[in-house]
Amino acid sequence: MELTPRKQKILETIIDLYTVSGEPVGSKVLCENLDFSVSSATVRNEMSDLAAMGLLDQPHTSAGRVPSEHGYRIYIDELMKPLPVTPEERHFIDALLLPSAYDPEKLLDGVARTLAGITHMAAITTTPSGSVSKIAGVQFVQTSRRTAMVILMTSSGTMYSRVFHCNFELTPEILRVFFRVFNESLAGKPVRSITPAYIQTMGASMGEAALLMSSALAALQDTAREAMGSDVRMDGQTNLLFFPEFHEANLRRIMRYLSRPQEVYQLLERAGSRVYIGRESGVSALRDASLVIKHYAVRGQDAGTIAVLGPVRMNYPKLIGSMDYLASSVGRMLTELINLQ
Repeated sequence: MELTPRKQKILETIIDLYTVSGEPVGSKVLCENLDFSVSSATVRNEMSDLAAMGLLDQPHTSAGRVPSEHGYRIYIDELMKPLPVTPEERHFIDALLLPSAYDPEKLLDGVARTLAGITHMAAITTTPSGSVSKIAGVQFVQTSRRTAMVILMTSSGTMYSRVFHCNFELTPEILRVFFRVFNESLAGKPVRSITPAYIQTMGASMGEAALLMSSALAALQDTAREAMGSDVRMDGQTNLLFFPEFHEANLRRIMRYLSRPQEVYQLLERAGSRVYIGRESGVSALRDASLVIKHYAVRGQDAGTIAVLGPVRMNYPKLIGSMDYLASSVGRMLTELINLQ
């Protein structure tokens, strides 16, 4: 059976109406909202055809129709066009992000908070992973007579630090030597290459100076190990309480899943930018939800993700348009932060 233009329009209208009301859509209401004239009998026949094609479901015998997961998939892949954010919406989003624009860690928190606020759903962000980053530089900050902090800066705009202790007094001159030696050896290297074996080789190349730098080298190894990971930030989980389709059992499953950030991270990273509808994610806890995922790039390189979790009846055109803008903004801001380093 062919998905004719009229069937497409009827499917789109049913999805639009169901997104707003959450109630099954009957032929009478559908006729009132179509932008072309057609009889109720014809609409009922078209709805029956769409149901036979697996694009509509009928929850109860006497009820109207609701979009099926397959119907949503056809809508998203073939019929929907994302709605770009308006100039007013851009200004509003920029104003929310501006207070955290100068700190990569706070910026990703701000993005999660902003997404949860504008969508009224649960929002998830991941910080850039060091697995695809390079070392932008190493800094040293003295914290006491015998302690200092090593700060590892990555090409993804993130910074990781460790305090180390020396059994001798540190001076600005000594720290300048540390700075020169570490940056000559590390700047531009992939973070993933800073392994224990690399640290040992680096120490061996220093000769007797390695004795002075042993604690700094150990701190560097710890920061590189931390940089290889990625943090998951979440906001707005309580927004899910206000959607009637999420009953108590649904919410328990979803909340338990969100409490395991490593599993969430693995799903977001393997997915790429896409929309998971219901069972498509392969995660049983999300079988009654949708997850919209968008990756952001730093210096043209895939760096992390932003995502929204909510009911299947999302306003996908509006949501995806907003996420496109947010992903572009966070990538641009992180790139600017790197260029300032």
